[in-house]
Amino acid sequence: MQSSALPQPVRGDQHGGFFRALLHGLYDGAWLLGLVLGSPWLAVRCLRGAGFRRMVVERLRAPAISPPRPGDRPRVLVHGVSVGEIKAALALVQSLERDRPDLEVVLSTTTSTGQAMARKLFPGHALVRFPADLSFLVSLFLRRVRPVAVVLIELEVWPNFLRIANRHGVPVAVVNGRITPKSYDRYRWFRRLLPQFDRISLYCAQSDAYAARFVALGVRAERVHVTGNIKVDGLQVGRLDPGEELRARLGPAKGQALLVAGSTHDPEELLLVDAWRASGQGVRLVLVPRHPERAPDVQRALLERGVEAELLTELRQQDEAGDPARVAIADTIGELERLYALSDLAFVGGSLVAHGGQNVLEPAAQGVPVLVGPHVHNFRQEVALLVECGACLKVADARQLAGVLGELLADPARSRAMGQAGLAAVASQRGATQATWRVLERSQVLPTPRARAGADARAPALG
Repeated sequence: MQSSALPQPVRGDQHGGFFRALLHGLYDGAWLLGLVLGSPWLAVRCLRGAGFRRMVVERLRAPAISPPRPGDRPRVLVHGVSVGEIKAALALVQSLERDRPDLEVVLSTTTSTGQAMARKLFPGHALVRFPADLSFLVSLFLRRVRPVAVVLIELEVWPNFLRIANRHGVPVAVVNGRITPKSYDRYRWFRRLLPQFDRISLYCAQSDAYAARFVALGVRAERVHVTGNIKVDGLQVGRLDPGEELRARLGPAKGQALLVAGSTHDPEELLLVDAWRASGQGVRLVLVPRHPERAPDVQRALLERGVEAELLTELRQQDEAGDPARVAIADTIGELERLYALSDLAFVGGSLVAHGGQNVLEPAAQGVPVLVGPHVHNFRQEVALLVECGACLKVADARQLAGVLGELLADPARSRAMGQAGLAAVASQRGATQATWRVLERSQVLPTPRARAGADARAPALG
């Protein structure tokens, strides 16, 4: 699926006609009906959480950005749904800004945690919220942002967004592309009704397996290139410095091991505490919920089980050191990698429940032995890489997790060997960003500097 000559970017609507217009009209109607029927639930969620309320409002209104003025640099929109995608975008955005300073990068995300991470990683960049996929909202969004190209991190195939981008000559590329077996099966059912995948000009896929799925969904093979996983290039190989402040709040006592459970989902925290109790090793446990706003609920649920837990934000507000004998909950955004740097063992969440797992490469890149549950289908290849080299152990449930914890804590040499294997495995996967950038430059998705001399005159006509 590699080709020296890349096809021209998709700049027009290949799926016009009355039938397609009717389908998109019905799709818009389904969105509106869903908003009406779901309004009671949305209202309750909005009242309960300021972050959720902000996300809903921002996705249903014009983005807080002004259209570019004559003489401004052309804009490239880089979109990542949430934290993982935004972190993956870092190295690519750095390459884009280094090699194409004539372009302005605008970031967009969907989730509130993604917004917070984008503000941290990309200070000074314009940041917008990706719109709900209603035709008039997408049109308003594109008129305000007015990108000359869109780069989607991993995969976002919203039918109206892709259709309207095509109609206005805005080429779309997917980088770090991946599609899980579950998603692939679902897309197979609908691809003939709302063709989406062939509206995208370029796919830079993480692996041959993902590339084959894109082609099977109707993408021309010459548009699909295997370039690797750019998330790896965004990781520092070797231990980070967690800092004395974080060490004082959440570090273990002298001679005590530390287990960090990262990106956990409900009810994993309860399962992990059960395993922690059963391991009988006196290990320090730090829970890091995937969604920090859940932390007070987790704290209450643990208290009902007779386990007192302290919140990192409260320790900081009170300027207190943490108690290594108590469970700690890190209820902040953007500190997980520094927490892994403190740890002796890492459990990566979303895997004891049927969520599909989270990024196992983050702790492995720091030489931390990795533990996961059975549900890792969203990160199947990354887990397979670490399991094969001996850097990661899969457990069937919390009971087995307790046993494995006891074994590893009693055998430091084995833990060190697992950590070293993870370091080597992550280091061997680097280079995807450079490969992705080379393909993106050749693809003509981005305008050439020469062609952009009159940027405003040649920008897509989105008015």
